[in-house]
Amino acid sequence: MKKLGYLTLLCGTALLAQNNPDAAPVTSVQDVKYLWGLLKYNVLEAAEKMPEAGYAFQPTNGERNFGGWVAHIADTQMMYCSVAAGKPKQLNAGAMTKKADLLAALKTSFDICEAVYAGTTEANAGRITPNFRGPRPLISVLYANISHTNECYGNMSVYLRLNGIVPPSTELQKAATSNKK
Repeated sequence: MKKLGYLTLLCGTALLAQNNPDAAPVTSVQDVKYLWGLLKYNVLEAAEKMPEAGYAFQPTNGERNFGGWVAHIADTQMMYCSVAAGKPKQLNAGAMTKKADLLAALKTSFDICEAVYAGTTEANAGRITPNFRGPRPLISVLYANISHTNECYGNMSVYLRLNGIVPPSTELQKAATSNKK
């Protein structure tokens, strides 16, 4: 719960700054780092909240199970961020099924990405970086990672709700709303 309070404060401060006409404009690097922090919180909390048995939950045939979404995020983030860091690695999380193993792989992917996001500056954001879609500016690769992972998190949120669990993003929204009162 301490994490939720800290993130609520962080998000609230960022929102206040966005609504302040006298505030300095937010740069692309500040924006990508803010979005990354929010996404990291939501995905890790979602993965933690789902019980072990829920990792095998699959709403319909042809859909990934919850653990499959965690594995997909871990493997894809590792691909994006390790290549951007110049040290391509693979996790092979898709072969894992246990919550503990999948959480460890997910945390590893976030650690690799955290270093890339933290090391991104205005000076290097335009550096051309290898990507599976061809060379792109670093900032573009980071936004693509966020976009893809957010898409996956959206699916995870539905799986959480189908299991009677409130998604972390909803908790944040409720906390932010109650802080305004």
